[in-house]
Amino acid sequence: MKIVLASNNSGKLAELQAMFSPLGVELLRQSELNIGEAEEPFRTFVENALAKARHAAHLSGLPAVADDAGLCVDAFGGLPGVDTAFYATQFGYAMGDDNNVKALLEQMVTVENRRAALVSTLVAVRSADDPEPLIAVGRVVGEITRAPLGSNGFGFDPVMFIPEFGQTFAQLPLEVKNANSHRGKAARLMLDLMRQRWMS
Repeated sequence: MKIVLASNNSGKLAELQAMFSPLGVELLRQSELNIGEAEEPFRTFVENALAKARHAAHLSGLPAVADDAGLCVDAFGGLPGVDTAFYATQFGYAMGDDNNVKALLEQMVTVENRRAALVSTLVAVRSADDPEPLIAVGRVVGEITRAPLGSNGFGFDPVMFIPEFGQTFAQLPLEVKNANSHRGKAARLMLDLMRQRWMS
């Protein structure tokens, strides 16, 4: 079964492809089909993921899955949330993971409450008009470190300290991180939903 991944992020593709392979699903990145990025005008992960999935399904004629994910910092009222990818640009930096981390650490330098959650919302549709999209949410709560630690992963992984492991996501071996990440949790839920609803 071929499903379009409504993302051009190679990190997401690699992570999700590994997780979806047990279902015999082949994920195609939308850019391979010359599909451009969808508009993401909404303020919630689920609305943006649904918009991206419907866009990719409409233009490809294939089922599509989309992920909208971000960092929700307690001290900032849940922000940056859906603006996570562009976080650094609010502070005069170019867009990019390293600058996002730098900007976050600068903004939190005097903040004592370091609690934050990484949230991933996966939405899958059989077609652009699917009235019953599958929705799976994964969430991991941790604390923002005061400096980056580790070199694995991407995004905010180097500053997301996970108390149960005593390490940041970027310090964990990739297979451990994938199994316990917000995206890993959402993907497992999505696989269960696909088995129940699409393949039974």
